[in-house]
Amino acid sequence: MDILLDILQRLGLAVLQLAANPLYYVAVVLIGWQYRWQMTMERRLFHVRIHGAADRLWRTVLWGIIGGLAVSVAMAFVGAGLQPSAILIVWIVSLLAMLVRSRFACMAYAVGVAGIVQAIVSYVPESVWPGGALHAIADAVRRLDIVAMLVIVALLHLLEAGYIRWFGRSGAGPLFYEGKRGKIIGGYQFQQFWPVPLFLLVPLAGGGHALPWTPLMDAGAWAQGWTILAFPVLIGFSERTVTRLPKDKTAATSGLLLVYSLLMLVLALLSYLWQPLTIAASVLCIVLHEAVIWISRWDESRRGPLFVHGSQGLKILAVIPRSPAEELGIVAGEIIHKVNGSKVLTKEQLHHTLTSSSAFCKMEIINLEGQVKFVQRALYSGEHHQLGLILAPDDDAQYYAADKESNLFTSLKAKWSGLPRSESKGYEEM
Repeated sequence: MDILLDILQRLGLAVLQLAANPLYYVAVVLIGWQYRWQMTMERRLFHVRIHGAADRLWRTVLWGIIGGLAVSVAMAFVGAGLQPSAILIVWIVSLLAMLVRSRFACMAYAVGVAGIVQAIVSYVPESVWPGGALHAIADAVRRLDIVAMLVIVALLHLLEAGYIRWFGRSGAGPLFYEGKRGKIIGGYQFQQFWPVPLFLLVPLAGGGHALPWTPLMDAGAWAQGWTILAFPVLIGFSERTVTRLPKDKTAATSGLLLVYSLLMLVLALLSYLWQPLTIAASVLCIVLHEAVIWISRWDESRRGPLFVHGSQGLKILAVIPRSPAEELGIVAGEIIHKVNGSKVLTKEQLHHTLTSSSAFCKMEIINLEGQVKFVQRALYSGEHHQLGLILAPDDDAQYYAADKESNLFTSLKAKWSGLPRSESKGYEEM
């Protein structure tokens, strides 16, 4: 009972420590800003709100806390803990990396860089380093537990893989992009992040009771005492697809991250068993993460665009939630072949057929399997032009999103100024 009360007391102190950490609130604010920006763009382009910012934010924070507790429990039984200096170094490296590319804020890059720098510093005799702050920094780098940091990277990416598979497509936003040949095509932008508070056990001499269980790693390090430190991190992904449905893209991304996390767990275990492998594992921590991104982009490049109109009819890019189209069972990726018996190949033809019969709508839809299905519904006043369908772009599209990597400053500038092309008209919604 005493050890349980001790754990709860130290966990309570760690929660207070997290509550006083401004980095956690910065992460929550940035995520909320991202969601708000997406909602603003949807209203600006489609004249309707597809995603709600406040609802998504509280769910994101809740699932971040749940995931953080799960990873923290796993780390407690693995026995890999971090020193306060390691937490500070990871945050500093991550923030500096964001100035180069926003995606470099991922902990995998910070840990990989830390492992490489530690290997370099370890080969330099201590007598070479001058005294003062530089010597203190070099000493802190030497004492980093890179193996523990690799385990955390693996577990966080395992959590991220699960969250992307379960929730990734819920945050997918439809956009227009410039295709390979300059034609505007439809696609989806994924922006989904979770602020994850970690509560990590840290060995501490004179820290009271020994752990009531024997961790898998460094079992002797916990005999003299321990404490709990709060460590907020940010996980998530930012991708786009013009060749897959959101559910297929998130499944592919989740699978790649699952493989990456399992490989990093194996590399961390091998590094624990044979210390010289740590430098190789640190390099692979970065290289394999870049490979995940490269494979995703290569898969996109080898496929043809999905959201373009063809000879069968009009391709549906997105369906607005709680709209008449959703009630009819229409989903993104399907094709509107006929409306009220007339074949439609343009938005003008669709609008004409809907307005010519203002009381009823019967549609022939080519579903994702290539089969024809019939849907019908009575139309009510004001609904004839607002079924809730967002169609793939045509030659008259006036907006498209830039497809290029950015750093922290350019990302904030883009969100402040909106889309890259000047305003003249938004996307049409039927």
